[in-house]
Amino acid sequence: MAAHPSEILQGAQAGAVTLPVCDHYSGVEARMRKSLQLQAEMTQEFGTCVFDVTLDCEDGAPVGGEAEHAQLVTELALAAAPSARVGVRVHPVDHPAFEADMAQIAGKAGHRLTHIMIPKVESVDDVAKAEKAIQRTSSKDLPLQVLIESPGAVQRAFDIAAHPRVQSLSFGLMDFVSAHGGAIPAEGMGIEGQFSHPLVRRAKLAIASAAHASGKVPSHCVVTEFNDADAMRAAARRAAREFGYTRMWSIHPSQIRPILEAFAPDERQIDTATDILLAAARADWAPISHGGALHDRASYRHFWQVLERAHATGRPLPAEALAWFQPSK
Repeated sequence: MAAHPSEILQGAQAGAVTLPVCDHYSGVEARMRKSLQLQAEMTQEFGTCVFDVTLDCEDGAPVGGEAEHAQLVTELALAAAPSARVGVRVHPVDHPAFEADMAQIAGKAGHRLTHIMIPKVESVDDVAKAEKAIQRTSSKDLPLQVLIESPGAVQRAFDIAAHPRVQSLSFGLMDFVSAHGGAIPAEGMGIEGQFSHPLVRRAKLAIASAAHASGKVPSHCVVTEFNDADAMRAAARRAAREFGYTRMWSIHPSQIRPILEAFAPDERQIDTATDILLAAARADWAPISHGGALHDRASYRHFWQVLERAHATGRPLPAEALAWFQPSK
């Protein structure tokens, strides 16, 4: 049997985390239920799960109602379809509700979750606290996704990303801007300013670089202007192409498809990647010439990542490429 590209082309990518390109957040009961229903519908439409659903306790739980909200989130996670990809954002590790969140949610529904999101992570010590909470409450080794929301956390992003339990780093734009005491104007939180203000740009690049250095997934922040699909699509495209992000938050169902479109390779990229990898396979992965350019395993890895991204975003693949993603008989 011919070797599979994922086996041949591990190299620098070995151990790297891959996740759906969209992470959809909701914290109100009706919206959480709708998110899970939409995930099931789009999984059927695309033939693969194209976005994660993260049920939100931090912003979703009313003050004084944290325990009841954690119980609701647990019930929703347990009732989700067996193939669903569901995570939960709990309260920060220094919040009074954190331990109760973990005992309730990870303890009772950990086996159904894909990840736990920890907000306001400042250092590796915070990651260690969250890891110990998982070890105390869940029989499953749940991955942690962390939210970087302050200048200090950005400075420590490389150490945080290197922790083996961490799967993904997200950028918390609003809190990051607020942490500067007015030094960054409110426009820095907008759809244009967040890509142009030097301090915000620097933070985004540092987080993406830290994540890639440890083979983790950099997840781009929210865009609050959800009524303008074209602006949303343009922002997602910039996050992917200029800042190196491979995943992005959605806070409204209307944002999911623009994110998928922006992060997906186009038909030309898919065809080129397929042609090069098929030629490489025929050459037993030795160097080849294609279109007047030399290609070897370094570029093969890139083109395999293109096809992986295409499959993860539900893009149609040529039959020869699709065969690489079907279960072996």
